[in-house]
Amino acid sequence: MATSELKLVGWGYEGDEITDVERHMVTSRMRERFGGEFEVRKAPGADAVDLRAPRISVPAALSAFATSSKRDRLLHTYGKSYPDYARQFLGDYRNAPDIVAYVRSEADIAAVYDFAAGSNVAVIPFGGGTSVCGGVEPVVGSAFNGTISLDLTRLDNILEVDKTSRAARIQGGIRVPAMEDQLKSHGLTMRHFPQSMELATLGGMIATRSGGHFATLYTHIDDLVESLRTITPAGVIESRRLPGSGAGPSPDRLMIGSEGSLGIITEAWMRLQARPKYRAGTAVLFDDVYKAAEAVRVISQAWLFPANVRLLDSREAFNNGFGDGRQSVVVLAFENADHPVDAWMDRALAIAKELGGSFDRDVAKSGSGHRAGAAEAWRNAFIRMPHYKKTVVEMGIITDTFETAITWERFPEFYKAILSATEDACLAATGQKGSVSCRFTHCYPDGPAPYFSFQAKGRHGALAEQWLEIKSRALDAVIAHGGTVTHHHAVGRDHMPWYRRQRPELFASALQGAKDRLDPKGILNPGVLLAARS
Repeated sequence: MATSELKLVGWGYEGDEITDVERHMVTSRMRERFGGEFEVRKAPGADAVDLRAPRISVPAALSAFATSSKRDRLLHTYGKSYPDYARQFLGDYRNAPDIVAYVRSEADIAAVYDFAAGSNVAVIPFGGGTSVCGGVEPVVGSAFNGTISLDLTRLDNILEVDKTSRAARIQGGIRVPAMEDQLKSHGLTMRHFPQSMELATLGGMIATRSGGHFATLYTHIDDLVESLRTITPAGVIESRRLPGSGAGPSPDRLMIGSEGSLGIITEAWMRLQARPKYRAGTAVLFDDVYKAAEAVRVISQAWLFPANVRLLDSREAFNNGFGDGRQSVVVLAFENADHPVDAWMDRALAIAKELGGSFDRDVAKSGSGHRAGAAEAWRNAFIRMPHYKKTVVEMGIITDTFETAITWERFPEFYKAILSATEDACLAATGQKGSVSCRFTHCYPDGPAPYFSFQAKGRHGALAEQWLEIKSRALDAVIAHGGTVTHHHAVGRDHMPWYRRQRPELFASALQGAKDRLDPKGILNPGVLLAARS
């Protein structure tokens, strides 16, 4: 039975393990794909990890909510990226924080700041701990005397609901399932569901500019923020709660995506919507991936705004148990709280048919039947995917994703180039051919967000190094062909070298100025500083 305690290694909570059926599905797929035998290794438990002693002691001012216990320090060393897993399997926790502070209030945060500034200690904000880009690891070099992981999950309440304006004032440490459960009693939902939703916190999603998987219109957390309250080492920034304002640069936009380097988001007024009553969904099959992409483009530019329009190329569809590996799939879904959605679905299907798609119209309208069921099965598998990674790492398989964005006219060449570069990278790093696939996670009138996945048979003891070679070659290709290296996974440490190549340097200097003013001692998440001197 699952508990409320997070797993040391793996996704979710202790006791929540994948089923025997899921484990067989994952391992058999890997054996089919790569053949041969696999050396299976297990990650060491907490007792087997040799953890250095804390460099600093918990001061009296923090003793009511802070700890240096071994398990707490281990739990706050890593997020959920592939290199995080690879190092956990080696028992490598060299960068574990010295103290974990479970703050309960803004006063607790201020106390942490005061101690850290006076003792030259770095502070690493920690929400859901789901970062897949090295965003929560306390890597600060030798410039600091120690590190504190500042855990926000006890700031977990909905403080106020305005049903008239459809908004709520919510604390930053609340996890998505708890937030949605509380909003449900008001007939409301934020309807922002990243793949990490099981563990993700509201403040973490805002700080990393997350993208939810209702993939058109209001897809990014940016669009849902009405106002923010942020505690910085220099003081409090609280924006006015308005539906919109043209009064200069937005203070909220400065904090959205700042990844905890400028301040800690403790409260947010978030825009909500009524819970949907009307739904329709199906899957459309295409023999030609480029025709499928063209259908998605036309649907995206027709202002139909489906809740989901997601392209899976043939290999991605097959990898997720849909199809025989020869056809690409477009998953379509519409929903609304006010009126039926059949007319919108009809128009989207007409577009798909014109471009060679095949589907069952009755299934699409009713939202039931084989193809609608297949689409639902894929969505369920998508949410379960993070639970499978530990099993894959045990087998020595290198697996990761990188999310990009590109304009429509460049997509065909971009798609071919990135697939080829990543396949070549897998071969160069491991000596064996890898598997690379693509899906669209989000779609906009001016372009899609192609999300590439790769898998390769690696070598235990060198998984992190082999991963880095593959990821580096792939991201070099993304930059060279005009894409972005991160569409909704934030920057963290893993993406920083490529992020620097994308940003205007004058903007980096301006951001450094904000950092210097809001965090004069530079104690807040210095390893993830999106500025000139990072």
